[in-house]
Amino acid sequence: MSTMRLSVSIAALLMGSTALASADVPSVAVDIAPVHSLVARVMDGVGTPNLIIPAGASPHEYSLRPSEAQALQDADLVFWMGEDLSPWLENAVDNLAGDAEVTALLEADGTILLDFREDALFEAHDHGGHDDDHDDHDDHDHGDEHAHDDHDHDDHDHDHDHGDEHAHDDHDHDHDHGDEHAHDDHAHDDHDHDHDHDDHGHAHGEHDPHAWLSPENAATWLNIIAAELSAADPDNAGAYFANAAAANDELSALNEEVDAILEPVRGGSFVVFHDAYQYFETAYDFPASGAISLGDASDPSPARIAEIQDRIRDEGVDCVLSEPQYNPGLVATVLDGTDASTGVIDPLGSTFEPGAQLYPQVIRAIATTLADCL
Repeated sequence: MSTMRLSVSIAALLMGSTALASADVPSVAVDIAPVHSLVARVMDGVGTPNLIIPAGASPHEYSLRPSEAQALQDADLVFWMGEDLSPWLENAVDNLAGDAEVTALLEADGTILLDFREDALFEAHDHGGHDDDHDDHDDHDHGDEHAHDDHDHDDHDHDHDHGDEHAHDDHDHDHDHGDEHAHDDHAHDDHDHDHDHDDHGHAHGEHDPHAWLSPENAATWLNIIAAELSAADPDNAGAYFANAAAANDELSALNEEVDAILEPVRGGSFVVFHDAYQYFETAYDFPASGAISLGDASDPSPARIAEIQDRIRDEGVDCVLSEPQYNPGLVATVLDGTDASTGVIDPLGSTFEPGAQLYPQVIRAIATTLADCL
């Protein structure tokens, strides 16, 4: 009997010790699934971050559920893209996570920003990169020998560079995606954006906020995430930085894989539903011909639709890509009378399980769908 009591006591002590160690791991909240994936990869084996905006919802317009608001309130660290992607979230972060260490990745040193593209039709390689607010944009160091600073792909004929100029093309003000997953009651009355279809002022900034679709930005952020976590949790700093280094190696392999997927269809032309893919296009030197909708996915004007239709017919555009969150009728209208194929891509990964593997799955799926469509 005494032996049994001793065993139970030891087990209780071990459980208590484990609970204490677990309690010391920071509580982390992350806005969108692709960034959550990067944080989850860095925290692998240590803890699990909380996802605030479900992958099937629009980050431009969403109403927090009580559990998501609680996750923000309990957070020691918050990682989010910033108000340019989710202006409605700024007040929630300020009010609910006032005591947390907050990192807006679009404002982080080393993040690459691209300008919004206003026109329906794009010029090839029309990616005006800006580093006005980031001192390290020209020659930034990811702080890791595994980062993508030297990922020049010299062995590829297209000789493109996954450099910093590839970032921030996700920074595109999608304040109203018309997403059926977003809550209808979240009308954003507090944000008077005056988005008048093609006459779009981009009230929250001039840069495209979809920057996560640049693997180069992802590599930068992995090290920023590891540094922030290590500052909050020094005991696990070694694990965080080791995970970030391994993740950077995985990104290098992903870039090579995506290049191999796209290489056979280089020269093909495609149109996207909304202008959210500029960072991906730049990273892999594969520019789109145009977008049906602006970066905020506001409804396109009849003139814009007609402009896209003319290009598809006149230039023999091969593919028109839609997204699961938006009106498929607009894509059908654009395709009417053309020979273009169609496919579905998703910058947020709504069909994938949230977690460490979602980010590479999103990038790989975009490349695969594009190649299959061309």
